[in-house]
Amino acid sequence: MDSFNDYNQTPRPVRKKFAKPPVKVACLPCRASRTRCGGQMPCSNCVNKDKECSYLPSKRGGPRKKKEKSSLSPEREQTDDPYAAVPSPEFEEQPGMFHQIDELSLPGAGLRHLDFQSEMPIFQGFFTGDGNESHMQVPPIPPSLNSTQSFVRTYGSEAEILNAYYDFIHNYFPILPPRASPPCRDRPLNCPVPCSDSSEPMMMYRPRSPLSLAISAVLALIPHPSDLDPASAASILQRRTYAHSFAQLANSTIEAECDLDLSSTDPGQALSATRPFVGRERFHSQTPVDYESLLALLVLSVYEYSQRGNLLKMRYRAGQALAIALDKSLHAQVVNDEFAEARRRAWWMTYYCVIQGSIVSTTMPAIVINDPQFTTPYPSFASDTEGWSILIQAQQVLVSATQFIGDLNKCLASQSGMYYMFERMQQLDSWTSSVLAQVELLPLVPQSSDFGDHNESITAQTIRSIARIKLSSAQIKTHRFRAFSDIPIFLKRHCDLTAANQNNPNSPLPKPPGIHNISCTCSNLDTFQRAASSEYMTPSDSSTSSDIHPDMTHYAPQYTQYPFASGFPYSTQQSAKICLEAALVISRMFHSLPVPQPLSDARQRRQPLPRTMPSFACCLMQSSYAMFMIYYKARVAKQLSPDAGNERGGDSTGQLIEELRQGLERIIAAVSNYSLAFEALDGMRDEIEGAYKTAFPMAPPV
Repeated sequence: MDSFNDYNQTPRPVRKKFAKPPVKVACLPCRASRTRCGGQMPCSNCVNKDKECSYLPSKRGGPRKKKEKSSLSPEREQTDDPYAAVPSPEFEEQPGMFHQIDELSLPGAGLRHLDFQSEMPIFQGFFTGDGNESHMQVPPIPPSLNSTQSFVRTYGSEAEILNAYYDFIHNYFPILPPRASPPCRDRPLNCPVPCSDSSEPMMMYRPRSPLSLAISAVLALIPHPSDLDPASAASILQRRTYAHSFAQLANSTIEAECDLDLSSTDPGQALSATRPFVGRERFHSQTPVDYESLLALLVLSVYEYSQRGNLLKMRYRAGQALAIALDKSLHAQVVNDEFAEARRRAWWMTYYCVIQGSIVSTTMPAIVINDPQFTTPYPSFASDTEGWSILIQAQQVLVSATQFIGDLNKCLASQSGMYYMFERMQQLDSWTSSVLAQVELLPLVPQSSDFGDHNESITAQTIRSIARIKLSSAQIKTHRFRAFSDIPIFLKRHCDLTAANQNNPNSPLPKPPGIHNISCTCSNLDTFQRAASSEYMTPSDSSTSSDIHPDMTHYAPQYTQYPFASGFPYSTQQSAKICLEAALVISRMFHSLPVPQPLSDARQRRQPLPRTMPSFACCLMQSSYAMFMIYYKARVAKQLSPDAGNERGGDSTGQLIEELRQGLERIIAAVSNYSLAFEALDGMRDEIEGAYKTAFPMAPPV
């Protein structure tokens, strides 16, 4: 026993873990053996083991760098990449463009995520798969910029926050009934805030409701009218800090209001107790207080996507709102009283956000989209009785098109079930066209209606535009494989697909030497064979249909297709035409969305105001992706027909390229407007702009 005590009392040297911090770059032998490197040249490990010590810079971490032009000689480029042998020297740099185009179609493409300081593979492939895309990191704010002062958009009362909600949010995200009082002048607090890294910034007024807190998180991202340099790093940091503080306060308030008093003192009786009573005043006079936590979660869901770039939290917040909505039976409400419109909007906006989370993350919806238990009537606009119905139908079409892409990928991988996919494609296209026809119809306005609030009629128009954007995005998702699978470089470089197998004699072009599995982490189709199978064929072949657009027939170079290609219900030209028209419509609809116009003096109007709540920004990426692919087809057609400039076909090719350029400029302008407030969309803007500058190097800045 004494020896045991003596052993315990014997002082032992304390080993400090990482007393000396690890070096930033380890040598190659140490990295290979997972041994801690000293960082010298040569390092002590290599000296002791008599190994050659060499270093290469690490590629991990740091901001994403723009792709650089290849420095290889023309002879080397032709040897390594047979697809670069296009019959025109003008097209030598196009493979570089495809590196940029690939990423535009991925879920969460371009999003910067502020919640992760290192590269994390959180985005899945466009179809299915594990995706390992790295995204931009948030650059640190230099300490020298923290000594100045900036302005952040905050408000001094619940009424002013509610008024700002209608000015900046309601038109794009109508979670509340129409205004209950006339609009007031927008009056954010005109107090400069000291710049600091504090996680708890000073607030002149703390909102009382979780909904007003969540709305304040979005409003804080909008540049303050008195901020002379809203694009400065210091201003961006302060807006980010205040916004996230409001969001965290909203979450904590939601948790507090969902707690049962007996949970901490008598858990056995907690479940049988009544729901906690919320005694504060309503944020909106026609919305019950106990709906405010649900509505706050919907706002936070969009905040997590567009500001934090966090798809997981986006879906989580929407899922929390869904749980509250189902608990309150909002999905089956038929009572008509003063709160009927609030209940309807609360339910259908919850439904909308849950489906949106599924769309942007390419995951299965948490609900059955056409569940017969969802019997709550749609909300209503006095100026457009069908607006809400069209929006929900568009959401259903888009999520179905997203699921179609995943199922198509599985069928290609298993080489089975293509006949079923052909039928699905026709059904989706027919469904989309049916809802599009409803969108194009003028709203049925009751003759005796009195709109009262002009803002609400603008909201109705915006809802129709958003529905049109979603339906056009669904068209691109439905037709993009058929439209672009005739491009060999598309099959080689596109993350969703794969190149032809090098052992198959039917492949249009052989794989370059030394490359055996051309694929990426977005999918695992590198073993896909072009084996003929009767299952791939359909009784009819509409690829020779006479209704192909005359201006699109010469934009699709004819290469060897898959053996089941003739079974598609649409020709390559037809699908390409649909993608083109849909992409241009998306660019026009985003351009037509209203810009906030709060009541303010001329001084406050000197800076552009951003649109808000861009939960459907992924449609921007779909549009730009389709336009770049059509641009490629047009460029190839133009180069394969050098004398086409003297004919009508050459003129139309130039007109098409010009129309694509203008469409891409509208897309860049739209995402740039959003990124005035939402940092996660900076990456989207940079991705599209980078591809645009590659495609149109001589074009003036957008």
